[in-house]
Amino acid sequence: MKRHTFARMKAKLTLLLDKATIEEAKEYAAENDTSLSRMFENFLKATFGKKKSARKKIEISDYVKSLSTKLDLPKAYDIKKEYAKHVAKRYRL
Repeated sequence: MKRHTFARMKAKLTLLLDKATIEEAKEYAAENDTSLSRMFENFLKATFGKKKSARKKIEISDYVKSLSTKLDLPKAYDIKKEYAKHVAKRYRL
């Protein structure tokens, strides 16, 4: 399978992190002769790559597929509300 490489547009991303983490990241980037942007981009690519390769390797057997159920819940079913009722009943709130 031939893979094509295309030029990609860059976009800005603003992250909110604590100062100590930012300083550690800057030091790490400087020690490894890279930028925070490049370091974060490489992290994301590695993370996505792991997910893709893991999905390809896992096959679900027919037996496991047969165990799945399809629930027909009412359209007005509110899972958060039902869970809150469960917790209230469970802990007598």
